[in-house]
Amino acid sequence: MERNGRPVKAVFNWSGGKDSALALLKVLQGGEYEIVSLLTTVNRENRRSSMHGIPVSLLHRQADSIGLPLHVAQLPPQGGTRDYDRAMAEAVGRFRTLGATHFIFGDVFLSDVRAYREERLAPHGIAVVEPLWGKTSAEVVEEFLASGLRATVVVTAADVLDERFVGRPLDRAFVGALPADADVCGENGEYHTFCHAGGMFRTPVPFRLEKPVKRTFPVRLDDGTTRRYAYWFSDLHDPEE
Repeated sequence: MERNGRPVKAVFNWSGGKDSALALLKVLQGGEYEIVSLLTTVNRENRRSSMHGIPVSLLHRQADSIGLPLHVAQLPPQGGTRDYDRAMAEAVGRFRTLGATHFIFGDVFLSDVRAYREERLAPHGIAVVEPLWGKTSAEVVEEFLASGLRATVVVTAADVLDERFVGRPLDRAFVGALPADADVCGENGEYHTFCHAGGMFRTPVPFRLEKPVKRTFPVRLDDGTTRRYAYWFSDLHDPEE
């Protein structure tokens, strides 16, 4: 996609994990879009990304290694969809002034998530792009493994994967050890990763992992009710901090 012979300006929504990294790699290889910035959201209290738990300093290290600027939008602790919508609207305003007309995401097949993004961004004149859309989980994992990207598992859903899965590299051995009822790509929240080398990373991103701990979090649902979810976390740290 080009306009007047030039790539279309876009913002890439960066989670720091495997799907996000694979989608970005495909976009950079395709040359259809000029990525003006990575965009990520963090908890403004602990300064970490929501599910992956990546500290801001490591998010910046990832961006620096990739060679792209990073814009960090801050969300309140236990923030809901309204807080996310507000942060995205502010980001849209910022990047529209830079000529960005597309927001790129690393979603795979969650139709409700894509519909939500399109519904919220369309009124701002922003089109949604999904480089991995329509692929099966097995296809995405296979593409990731073949890409040369390297990621480490940092979070697992406690009711599916125990602490032995945390801290392992995302490789064929990890995929082969997953329970039969687990999505190999973790699309149901079975696991989350930190991507740190290979592909578009010019140099590996150094990091340190702590021993896994089990944590339970209340999550406010759209209907106003609260549900508690348990996860195994291995806290990520910048080794220079």
